Amino acid sequence: MKTDLDAILQSNNLSALLVTGPGQHNPAMVYLTGGGHLTQADLIKPLGKPAILFHGAMEREEAARTGLLTRGYNHYPYRQLIQEANGDRVKAAALRYQKMLHDAGVTSGRVALFGVTDLSVTFPIFSALQALMPEIALVGDSEGKILAEAAFSKDAAEIERIRKMGQITVGVVSRVAEYLTAQQVGANETLIGEDGAPVTIGKVKRLINLWLAEAGAENPEGTIFAIGHDAGVPHSTGTTADPIRLGQSIVFDIYPCEAGGGYFYDFTRTWCLGYAPAEVQKAYDQVLSVYDQVYSELQPGAPFVDYQNITCQLFEEMGHPTVGSTPETEEGYVHSLGHGVGLHIHERPFSGAGASPEDKLLPGAVITLEPGLYYPSRGFGIRLEDSLWVRPDGKIEKLVDYPMTLVLPMKSQG
Repeated sequence: MKTDLDAILQSNNLSALLVTGPGQHNPAMVYLTGGGHLTQADLIKPLGKPAILFHGAMEREEAARTGLLTRGYNHYPYRQLIQEANGDRVKAAALRYQKMLHDAGVTSGRVALFGVTDLSVTFPIFSALQALMPEIALVGDSEGKILAEAAFSKDAAEIERIRKMGQITVGVVSRVAEYLTAQQVGANETLIGEDGAPVTIGKVKRLINLWLAEAGAENPEGTIFAIGHDAGVPHSTGTTADPIRLGQSIVFDIYPCEAGGGYFYDFTRTWCLGYAPAEVQKAYDQVLSVYDQVYSELQPGAPFVDYQNITCQLFEEMGHPTVGSTPETEEGYVHSLGHGVGLHIHERPFSGAGASPEDKLLPGAVITLEPGLYYPSRGFGIRLEDSLWVRPDGKIEKLVDYPMTLVLPMKSQG
């Protein structure tokens, strides 16, 4: 949690964090400020001291709403900086960072850099800053030991924001189900809209984006809405022109976030409209049984990868290839069981081959549970996914519930 940040800085021998970039769609900045309309800002969090948010004068009120200590860039007049730098704009920017660090009380030690920025612009500036301040060392966090570690455990306010996104998500999913089942069925069991044209993957995706926007959410990573063969390729987002037909499996994986690039939610259901072919129903029942068994066995504190191994074993006992015994397989169970969710759609803890010993189901974590089976050569795929919270009391809670129903009856047939 953010309250652990000083301890994390100290354990990583850091004097400060420096976060740069906008206040939206910038996870590190959103995490430390709560988000807001900041076109460009810099945040310095010194070890043992409050963070200071540096901002443009036009956005002073947005900065103030964060509740942090704030300081405007106008305290470092650009005309003076450019004179001091003899007209060198890169050096002028580096001088401003030097003065901001001094004002934050950071004059030596290791400073970790974070943020969303144009590397071609910021790299020369931070290189110049390093030359100006040889007593500090600018470092990264490639192993995720700083902010990722803090963000691993969510506090009550963060959980409620994620839960609200889950409620918005399943609300949109319900609208999609209502829309699909209300359509007429034409030749070749194709859904036909009010305009007489086939209902396509692209049409449904446009409605998803509209309904998310109406609910105050964004969809920056897109949506997986894939049918038939495409449903059998886990990260196929679906072919826009594909018509939607009865009896074909539809993998609907939706992972929107709060407007402004805040907290995400991750959710998947698999549907067949009207009816399900026998082999699809069998595979669905197997995925659901694995989901139920693994969910029932989850224990706080356990390594997440242990449940990936259990999932592989269960599917192999059913006769399916898995990444456990055949890492290169492209059919059967082909991915990891889940991942953390927060300000990134994929974050710690991880459950796949790259998981570390620290990737455990610790209190405060939000994870996905998403077993699946994929057979593109047979024209179908199945995935079921919910987002779960490891509560402080050790219980594991599904943040938002929604029916796990494969077949959605068509109203025109019922």
